Amino acid sequence: MASRPKDPGLAAVFSVFIPGIGQFYAGRWGWGIFWLIITPGFWIGTGGWLGWICHVLSAIQAHKMVREGS
Repeated sequence: MASRPKDPGLAAVFSVFIPGIGQFYAGRWGWGIFWLIITPGFWIGTGGWLGWICHVLSAIQAHKMVREGS
């Protein structure tokens, strides 16, 4: 039985809510762990000012990873 292709949009949505989850969905565990560690650091370290940047970058990267199949 063939597996269904992964949806890049779904990967992006996963990473918007919890950065790194979209990377896990794409099969890139190292990047997922990276975002799960870095994002809280930015939220806490900057008092919340730069944490949203990690959410956006993580979502963009997850979308690209699934779209390009890497």
